[in-house]
Amino acid sequence: MIELSQIALTITQISSFLFIFLVGFAFMLIAVVYVIDITQTKQAIRRNYPVIGHLRYFFEHLGEFFRQYFFAMDREELPFNRAERSWVYRAAKNVDTTVAFGSTRDLSKPGTIIFGNCPFPKMKNDISEPRSVTIGSSCRIPYVCSSIFNISGMSYGAISKPAVLALSNGARMAGCWMNTGEGGLSSYHLAGGADIVFQIGTAKYGVRDPEGKLDLAKLATVASHEQVKMFEIKLSQGAKPGKGGILPAAKVNQEIATIRGIPIHTDSISPNRHTDINSITELLDMIELIRQHTGKPVGFKIVLGTVDWLQELFDAIDQRGQTSAPDFIALDSGDGGTGAAPMSLIDNVGLPIKQSLPILVNALSQNDLRERIKVIASGKLSTPIDVAWALATGADFITTARGFMFSIGCIQALQCNKNTCPTGITTHNKKLQQGLDPENKAQRVRNYVDNMVHEVNSIALSCGVNSVQELTRKHAYIVDPQGRTIKLDQLYNINTM
Repeated sequence: MIELSQIALTITQISSFLFIFLVGFAFMLIAVVYVIDITQTKQAIRRNYPVIGHLRYFFEHLGEFFRQYFFAMDREELPFNRAERSWVYRAAKNVDTTVAFGSTRDLSKPGTIIFGNCPFPKMKNDISEPRSVTIGSSCRIPYVCSSIFNISGMSYGAISKPAVLALSNGARMAGCWMNTGEGGLSSYHLAGGADIVFQIGTAKYGVRDPEGKLDLAKLATVASHEQVKMFEIKLSQGAKPGKGGILPAAKVNQEIATIRGIPIHTDSISPNRHTDINSITELLDMIELIRQHTGKPVGFKIVLGTVDWLQELFDAIDQRGQTSAPDFIALDSGDGGTGAAPMSLIDNVGLPIKQSLPILVNALSQNDLRERIKVIASGKLSTPIDVAWALATGADFITTARGFMFSIGCIQALQCNKNTCPTGITTHNKKLQQGLDPENKAQRVRNYVDNMVHEVNSIALSCGVNSVQELTRKHAYIVDPQGRTIKLDQLYNINTM
């Protein structure tokens, strides 16, 4: 029989051999990398500092994640700081959203919004539920809804199957609507049972013919779903004005290709604009065409840059009659979100919602169209102060995409344009998707909406009104560059803008 000491000796010898082999292999690998680095001419860091130069790229990548957890202050990070993300996380989990000691917000910073409380606030039992608002009153099938806070456009493709399921089920539970984004209508949007706004992007995915033009038969099929309540023509998006949607080939699987009507595993690039909409006349014609064929409200989504064209639009509506007007305008912000866009557009093009919303609302009022055309405000409006400000400024409804992404687990990993999202929200990698439980996340969507409405109600009560829809510009102040506060109704006076 083999003695135990012999077996132990054999194991020790094998371990020693493996150790020597691995050390030798590591040195050989380092030598190969060294040779490659000093002979390549594309990257100076690697050529001057072979092997260790690779650490620079590794640390650069890790910096994106370390900043938000260890180095950035609560209120300084972009696009969403830690305080904003933490509030959404807590609201979605339905845990305590109160904070202690004092505000970490700089209340003297120019642009800061402060609501003016009254000496005798309303009591909790005085609050009224949001009243119902009718969109498209002259349509065959108008949309009547009372949800002030809704899910903005995120297409199936940009986000995953479990993410769509979580959002659609959560929207039904919360009683809010869900926008499909420009990627077409999937079975997962319908599965949740929520009200749906179907977005028609510049590529007309889901309602396009082989040449990319509007297919009225496909449009009628989409409209036949009772859940589809409205149609939104996407003219531009806040994060990329003048640029169409971008879905990398890695995300275009067979199902997504079929829904969109494009080849599999090819980049899904939408045109810069609708090829059949190149003027105010053509825009109003398209709105009327879709409205006649669906019987449902039709509006358009835009990020404002130049604003002179608005008067041209309103003059054309005046000539045609108010029934020709869009039923709503969804106004996006220059600091809105996206799955993929050039940095030059994300950073430098399009007015932020804080500037464009009062301009649009005032222009509608000056042309007697404020009641006819409903306003949906979007773009980084994900916390109670943002929603309250938008309502006070004149929006009828607010939508957010990234806020709802946070509610289902987004950690702001900044990998939406890749297929590597660690939370399973913006990836089609099955292994990564398994961490996202649609049933659990749907409840978080509902919690987020419920807690949002609750906290905006708290602001309304403090201001002495019975409903969030009673908030107006007279209830809020903004800090000017000199550190003084100015009432919004003075700054955004309809007669001076």
